[in-house]
Amino acid sequence: MHSVTELAAFVLLAAGIITLAAGLLPLRQIVEQLPPGATRRIWLLQGALTVLFIAGYCAYGVVGWGEDRGLVGLIVPAVFFLGACFVKMNFAQALRTALDMRRIALLEQENITDHLTGVYNRRYLQRRLLEEFERARRYKVPLAILLLDIDHFKRINDERGHAIGDLALRHFGTVCLNAVRASDVVARYGGEELLAIAPHTTASQSLLLAERLRQRVESSALVVESEPSQRREVRFTVSVGVAALQPDDHNCGVLFERADRALYCAKSAGRNRVSTESCPAARALGGDAPATRSPATRSQSTRSPTPRPRVPA
Repeated sequence: MHSVTELAAFVLLAAGIITLAAGLLPLRQIVEQLPPGATRRIWLLQGALTVLFIAGYCAYGVVGWGEDRGLVGLIVPAVFFLGACFVKMNFAQALRTALDMRRIALLEQENITDHLTGVYNRRYLQRRLLEEFERARRYKVPLAILLLDIDHFKRINDERGHAIGDLALRHFGTVCLNAVRASDVVARYGGEELLAIAPHTTASQSLLLAERLRQRVESSALVVESEPSQRREVRFTVSVGVAALQPDDHNCGVLFERADRALYCAKSAGRNRVSTESCPAARALGGDAPATRSPATRSQSTRSPTPRPRVPA
C-alpha cells in the first residue's frame, strides 16, 4: 500500500508533466508566427528541450515509483512541478508579447499606408524623402524621384463612376509596387499621383525605371466583374516626370519641383510618356518661381514637397 507522501509525489510529478505538455501549445503558436531563421530555430530547440524534460519526468516517475522516503521524497517532484510552471508561464508570456508586438507593427503599418492605393501615405513620403535626400547628400550617392500621374483620370470617374475610379487607383498602386525594386519607396502624393523614391539611382537608370513603370501600367488592364457573367476591362496610361539629384540641390523641395516640372512637360507633350524637365515647356516655367497652370494654380514651396500647381489631368 502506497503512503500519502508517495501519492503526493506522484501527483506533483504528473502535474508537472501535464504543465510542460500544455506549455508546448503557446510554443507552437510562437513558432508558427516566426519566419525561417535563427530565432525560429532557437524556439524549436526550446521545444525539443521541453520534450526531453517531459521524458525525464516520466523516467524519474518510473524509477522512483515504490520508494517511500517521507517528506524528503516530495522535494524533487515539487521542484519539477514548479519548474514546469515556470516554463509554461514563460512560453505564455512570450506568446502574449509576440502578439502585442504584431498588433503594434500592424498599427504602425496602417498609420503610414494609404488605404485606397495600398502604397505609403503622404506623411511617410515627406519623412522618407527628406531622409533619402540627406543620406544621398551626405554619402555622395545618386538619388532620383519619379512623379506619376494617371492620364485623364477625371474621365474614368465621370464615365465609369467613382467606385471604378477607386479600383483604378488601387490597381495603379499595385502595378507600381510590383514594378519597382525592394529598395524603392512608392507613396501617394495626392489624388491620382504617386511618387517613387529611387535611392542609388542615376539619371539614366531613373529613366529606364520610369519607362518600365509606364509600360507596366499601360499593358496591365483592370478587370471589373459587374456580374458573374460580365467582365469589363479598364485601361489607362500614366505620365511620368523624372528628376535626379544635382549637386546644387540645397533641399528636397528643389528636387521635387524639378520632377513636378518634368511631369508637366510629359502632360504637355501628349501624355503617356516619360519626361525630364529639359523640355521647352518645363524650362518655360522657370527656376523655382511659382508657375500658373490650367485649370487651377497653387504656390510651390522650395522647402518640401507640399502644395504645388496642378498638372493637367
